[in-house]
Amino acid sequence: MNATTQPDNPLHGITLEMLLNELVRCYGWDDLGRQIDIRCFTHEPSIASSLKFLRRTPWARQQVESLYIRMRRRQQQQAEN
Repeated sequence: MNATTQPDNPLHGITLEMLLNELVRCYGWDDLGRQIDIRCFTHEPSIASSLKFLRRTPWARQQVESLYIRMRRRQQQQAEN
């Protein structure tokens, strides 16, 4: 797929690693683990272990992607005000 077929996809061009790094930068591991209660965020978290888990666990990846989209929308709203 290219950009013309996904004009409204907020995740277009964002890798899972980029997304996860931005969430950790914004929330930190502790808050991220409270918002999405998965072990890779709450017990000895790391980008590598989280990526491995998220790549093979669709329901968890969906939760992380949803949180990322909400975070970006909140940031955009704050920038507009």
